[in-house]
Amino acid sequence: MDIEKFVAENGLSDFPIGLGGCRITDLHFDSCEYDIVVFDEKSEPEKIVKSGNEFVMIHHASLSETLSKKLLQYDKLQIIQDESWDLRMLLSKINEKRSSLFTDFAKNCLIESMFCCQKTKEAIQTSDVFAPCWQKCASYYLADAISSLNNHRTSPSHMLNLLRKFGKSPINERISVVTQTVGIERATPTLLERMLKSTIGFSDLVEKNNHSQIIQQKHDYFLKNSMLSDCYFYFGYINKENFIKIKDTLNRNQDLIYILKIAFDIESDSNLLLQQAELVQKSCNEILEIVSKA
Repeated sequence: MDIEKFVAENGLSDFPIGLGGCRITDLHFDSCEYDIVVFDEKSEPEKIVKSGNEFVMIHHASLSETLSKKLLQYDKLQIIQDESWDLRMLLSKINEKRSSLFTDFAKNCLIESMFCCQKTKEAIQTSDVFAPCWQKCASYYLADAISSLNNHRTSPSHMLNLLRKFGKSPINERISVVTQTVGIERATPTLLERMLKSTIGFSDLVEKNNHSQIIQQKHDYFLKNSMLSDCYFYFGYINKENFIKIKDTLNRNQDLIYILKIAFDIESDSNLLLQQAELVQKSCNEILEIVSKA
């Protein structure tokens, strides 16, 4: 793909721009989109554009960003244009703080995971239909934390495969907790087809940016290559991200549970949910203790 031509055709030439995501690593699949980060100081959601046979996700960014989650997404960007050298200076600062950024992001994810565990328990007590959704989010936040503590950025399409390959360590022992509580063992082509439709529907409701086209393409790639567990994990991660975006308005959107039941492939056994929440919460506390002593 001609990135510079794409930048010019989409009126992005006035800003510092970098190429990020898995396309700048050896992890990417043919189905992966191109992540272009435009430092235009806008706080707009991602925009998805199709260029030929490829999808491009345009991320708007700020050169004065301070959140570790976003700064890590800018780590090692391939610079497309940067006449002012401001982007080079930002990337240099990120590289200097790289280790501490991964640790900070991991701690934030562990805290978010424990928050979701608590929400799961509260929801079980009040018979809230979203209890299983909170539990799924808790497990995915734990996966984020473990990935970050292994110095890997968030990458939904590749995270499960990376988790499988991480070396043995006291922190990585908790990977089994993620795989136990996410539900990947249930992945079948028929279930994934149902999850695909609901994940696309949920994305269209929340994101409204044609992300569903990328989700469809990823599903097709995963199934073609017999990566059923990876596909299941990917769907869950995407649904987690979108669920968190609307977490404060759930009381006004109770009907969403009908689409989320399938999108998340949720568990209805409240005793099992409680066990999973306690297991994830225990793992988060143990990892936080390990990190605090490092």
